[in-house]
Amino acid sequence: MVKLPAGACNAHCHVFGPRERFPYAPDAAYVPQQDAPKEALFALNDRLGLQRCVVVQSACHGFDNRATEDAVAARPDDYRGIALLPTDVDDAELRRLDARGFRGVRFNFMGHLGQHTPVADILALAARLEPLGWHLQIHGDPAMLGVQAEALAASPVPVVIDHIGRVDAALGLDQPAFRQLMRLMEDERFWVKLSGMDRISRAGPPYADAQPFVRTLMAAFADRVVWGNDWPHPNHAGPVPDEDELVRLIAQIAPTADALERLMVRNPQRLYRFGEPA
Repeated sequence: MVKLPAGACNAHCHVFGPRERFPYAPDAAYVPQQDAPKEALFALNDRLGLQRCVVVQSACHGFDNRATEDAVAARPDDYRGIALLPTDVDDAELRRLDARGFRGVRFNFMGHLGQHTPVADILALAARLEPLGWHLQIHGDPAMLGVQAEALAASPVPVVIDHIGRVDAALGLDQPAFRQLMRLMEDERFWVKLSGMDRISRAGPPYADAQPFVRTLMAAFADRVVWGNDWPHPNHAGPVPDEDELVRLIAQIAPTADALERLMVRNPQRLYRFGEPA
């Protein structure tokens, strides 16, 4: 197991339920078979040496961010949240969530997650996020990145691309989707999550076909990458990844002490503003 530095951050995970307290949205595109409460997340992060964490609101809870808010409130110094919100959310609610430790809004452009929000509406919201120091988080298939790239480049706030842009590792580094992601990353407003190797891999663990993608992004954009394990791996098509193996693979992504410190500590601290009161 790689020894993680103090303050290491799991920058992408979720909590589900418990449904008796935080019911799933009646119109949710998917409902987990099992709850994944904050206590299970805390235990996993503590065991793996992940002191800090970013809880990303799950589509199964829709715009009701209470489950994520509850998890962050339990560890306000070390946990932050990413919300799901309608683009017409009022400014008072944004300020309230900011005080509760939220730092961005996620938008899904994956087919299985329901209707997509128009990018023009997302950018209008982004203008209201700027005074808070929040960012946009975009989860979409590679075709989405190609279509929306020019519009996203107009964002007044940082844009974080989820899960290596959901490229297909089998298509290699020269595929158009990965070239598009690399071009986006040349703009210093863009970040990428080096999470989801298991989602883009076609070879399975230890995801040898996916590792060149994360190593390439790490080498080229070391100051704008973060890592997460995506626990509890919702909508996963294959076998659920082994959490210890995902942590061991960090050594392949960030093979030097400086790279490890950037990926796991300094970059997430800057993006999510750890160290500031939540």
